[in-house]
Amino acid sequence: MGVPVAPGRLPFLGHTVEMVRRRHEFTSSLRDHGDVVRVDLGPLSTFFVTTPQLVHQVLVTDGARFRKGAMFDKFRPYLGNGLVLSDGPFHLRQRRMIQPAFHRDRIARYAEVMVRAATALTSSWTPGEVRVVEDDMQGLAVTIVGEALFSTELGQRVIDEVRRSVFVVIKQGMVRALSPSFVEKLPLPGNREFDRAVARMHALVLEVIASRRADGGRDHGDLLSMLLLAQDESGDGMTDQQTYDEVLTLLTAGIETTALALAWSFHEVSRHPEVEDRLVAEIDEVVGDRPVTFADVPRLTYTAAVVNEVLRMYPLWILMRRATAPVDLGGVELPVGAEVIVSPHALHHDPASFPEPHRFDPDRWLSASAEVPRGAFIPFAAGARQCVGNVFAQTEIVIALATVLSKWRLVPVPGKPVRTKFTSTAYPSGLLMTAVPR
Repeated sequence: MGVPVAPGRLPFLGHTVEMVRRRHEFTSSLRDHGDVVRVDLGPLSTFFVTTPQLVHQVLVTDGARFRKGAMFDKFRPYLGNGLVLSDGPFHLRQRRMIQPAFHRDRIARYAEVMVRAATALTSSWTPGEVRVVEDDMQGLAVTIVGEALFSTELGQRVIDEVRRSVFVVIKQGMVRALSPSFVEKLPLPGNREFDRAVARMHALVLEVIASRRADGGRDHGDLLSMLLLAQDESGDGMTDQQTYDEVLTLLTAGIETTALALAWSFHEVSRHPEVEDRLVAEIDEVVGDRPVTFADVPRLTYTAAVVNEVLRMYPLWILMRRATAPVDLGGVELPVGAEVIVSPHALHHDPASFPEPHRFDPDRWLSASAEVPRGAFIPFAAGARQCVGNVFAQTEIVIALATVLSKWRLVPVPGKPVRTKFTSTAYPSGLLMTAVPR
């Protein structure tokens, strides 16, 4: 079966220019050309999958026949062989060792960190002050994940370094992912910035790990303790390098999604007063004047619907998989080594799955017809490669939203519309909002 080629292909560069220039418009348009469409990233030919059914096959049904793809290879200098990049039996071993760190009882303890960090942030605000919301939410996400990972003074140094470096790595890593391999070897400012950030993070995190080893491996109640104490079925633990790889993976994966979801949440809530009124009414009814608790989260159903709608509208742009065995994908025979692209953003904005996809509508998650096709909603991927911290992230977003909105309204600054920057997803830039006490 022939595979249609996406329009806009250039010699040597392929569709890279179209993807970078038109981003969401380009990837969303591919569904009009077929269920599987060829997209060339420079000299690399890939298969872009446009339907939820085939995405579910790639991520879940035939998930064992795929590993992480070329895009993720560009992050290996930073993330090493962590959970995001590892494959096969080693990935399964690591996932089994890490999973207990995200059990319900542990997340309940991390929820206390979430509440404390969100409360500290909002306690620093003054009435009428203009806040740069994306900066606040990035700082909050770094603090929460950093304190959940590290609980010592030395850990604070890592948190400060993460705040300085992690978004540099994410941005430059995505540029590398979409560029021919020779680009990352050029003496460009972005490449130097990326390399320096990676080197700083590597030195400091290994220093923390060494101090914990010297401390006798006591359980400090944080994620790092869980990693250092974890053992596989044969009783072996992780090496320092593997622990480092998992720490950096958890930091990177645990910061970007929640920071962006929170920033976009406040943006969308401010644009929809009826949503804000319902949110605040629910928070008042469930929480009242006391701090939010982990036990409140299941009762904050409308808040969770708002979070789902934000995750639908502002997800990861693309992810990739590489076939490790022949696969029949909707009649297309993929050979071993074939690169497959999936776009959560395109799936989440497909009107066949989500009517009026560009309308912010939390009620779509509460109606009797809220069931969406398998593979249509994948904010944390799916299958064996689903983000191990997805419940942590969703809990964090709900708790932070409820904590902030119980005390403050965030009102857009007139004449200062938010801009959007693109890396692996859509970043708000210049999201200026005035803090108004309730």
